[in-house]
Formats: sequence, structure tokens, C-alpha cells
Amino acid sequence: MEKTMLRAHTVKRRTIEFTQDAVPQLIPGHALVRVHHVALCGTDLHIWDDDYASELPLVQGHEFVGRIEAINFGTAAAADGLDIGTAVAVSPMVYCNECGPCQAGRFNVCESISCLGCYEDGALAEVVRVPISKLHVLPESMPPRLATLGEPGSIAMQAVNRGTPVEGETALVLGCGPIGLLATLFLVERGVKVIASDLSPARLELARAFGAVATLQAGNGPFPSAEQQLELDSWCQLSGPTLVIEATGVPASFENAVRLAAPTARIVQVGISTGTAALSMREVPFKELDIRGSRNSLNLIPAALEVLNRHQDLAYQLVTHGFEFEQLGEAFETMLDPTQNVGKIVINMPAGSPA
Repeated sequence: MEKTMLRAHTVKRRTIEFTQDAVPQLIPGHALVRVHHVALCGTDLHIWDDDYASELPLVQGHEFVGRIEAINFGTAAAADGLDIGTAVAVSPMVYCNECGPCQAGRFNVCESISCLGCYEDGALAEVVRVPISKLHVLPESMPPRLATLGEPGSIAMQAVNRGTPVEGETALVLGCGPIGLLATLFLVERGVKVIASDLSPARLELARAFGAVATLQAGNGPFPSAEQQLELDSWCQLSGPTLVIEATGVPASFENAVRLAAPTARIVQVGISTGTAALSMREVPFKELDIRGSRNSLNLIPAALEVLNRHQDLAYQLVTHGFEFEQLGEAFETMLDPTQNVGKIVINMPAGSPA
């Protein structure tokens, strides 16, 4: 008799249908993972709202952890630590290994890149089949639901790596959502002084907990104000921060990054939107700025998990809401509510512990 499982399909705008579908067949080089927890991010919200490049219907979910239920190494040698029952985080990125970027080791911008839960069916299902190479063993002392932060952590770490931080320098992080906060933590770990900016006082308070030496609230008139500019200057050896990470995707914020950056600074654009920024054709060359994009990550989930495991107290502060699988629609509605101060929402799947 064929085994079945429960899956959540986003079938059209803001509409989720639960179905009983066949459990995937195990094939060589793959594992079946019973999903325990799935975290939701802004991309998930856009997909649910049918405001993304994804095609519906789709099984969403790309930030997830679970336990190996079955594994077939095929012709490959057994991998260290991977066995039935092992708790794993899963990399959702799919790349071809053949295009120019892949051949250059930049598979995070593969010309035919895909992502589980974004462009093909993902983890809002009881069981998923994934290649063994996508499995990352969780640190032994790390609660699985916190490990859902491994994927967004890898995005933030990629942005930090792209910025080539130098110990002792001052960085400005624009945007204190989960990516900005995690970038702040990773920069502080590398001896960088971080000044963080956001519209929300609550997020700025979190940024200080994550290690920011100063915070600047945007949105109340010209940014920065004269007083804020003095504080920014007091932390900068040059006339501005030498590293800026833009984590909002708001065009005006990127314009601020260029305006506030010191001459010769590096600017990392990790926030994404369809907006268009207006830049002076003088400022970038006159300051000789390095503007660097950052997308996905180069398999940085294990490195991100290692840092997060040492800072579980901070990780817990990022996970602000938990819902059961059958409450998925309510979870998305909560993300729309600005009064909820949503950080990360974790969906507790039927096999998982309470979120």
C-alpha cells in the first residue's frame, strides 16, 4: 500500500490547500527527511501573496530542519554523521554545476538557479526527498527549531564575506530585520564595530543586543540628523563607515549607503526589491566605492549554525512566533500585521516539538 503524507499547497493568492500526497520514493544519492520545523521569511510572504516570480500552485518552505528517515548513498561513500535519525538542516539551493558562474565556484548565482520552496516544491510537507550533498548535521546541543535560522544565517554570512570585513573598522548595517541582525552578529564576531539603522525602535534595541555599538533610527526627518551624523562620525576613523551592508532592498536606503560611505568603502547590497535607486554619476567614482551584490550563499549553513549555536540566547530572540502546520494561513496573516513585530515565524510540523 502506497504511503501518503500531508502537504500544503499555495494554490493561488493567499489560498492554501492541504492534500494527502504520496511519500517520495528514495533514489540513489538522496535521503528522505521528515520535516520538523520550517521558518517563514519575506520571500515566503511574497509567494503566498502571489507577488513573486514563482508559479503557483507550489509547496512552499525553504528554511527547514528535520531528521533523516531513509538514506541511499548510491555509489558515493557514506558521509560522516549522516544516518537514519540524524538531525539535519537542508540547503534549498539547486544549481547546475555547468554554467560559467558554477564553473568559477560562484554557484550561488548559477544561471539556472532554483530553490526548494520558491521555484519548486519545498518543505511544507511531512517528508521531502533531497540530495545527500544538501544535508548539514546540526550541532549536538542546538535545538532543531533554532537551526531553521541556518539558511537565513548563511545569507547574512555571505553578505558579510562579500564585504571582506577588517578587524577594527566601522560598518553601517542598514535594516535590522533577521538578515541585518545576523549580519551584525557575524561582523561583531570578526571584531568590527557595527552601527545599525532601522525605522523600528524595537529592532534597534535588538541590534544592540546583537552587538551594535550604536543605533540610528531612520524615518523621522532627514537621515541622518545632525545629531546622528555626529554620532556616526565619532565611530568612524575616516569620513564615514568603510563597510556598509544594505539589508532592506529599499532604493532610498541604497542611496543612503552610497552617500554615507567613506571614500574607498565597500557597499554590499543584500536586500532585494524591484525598486530602482537614483545615484549621482559623480559620487561612486569620486569616492572610488566598491559596490558588491550578495545572493544566496556558498554553502555557509554549517558555518552559520556554528555561530548561532554559540549564541542561542540571540537566536531565541529572533524567533518571535510559532504556529502548528494546520495554522499556516494564520501564520501568513500574522506576517502582514505590523503590530505583531514579527521576527521569524517557525512552523511546527507534525513530527516536530512545539514551536
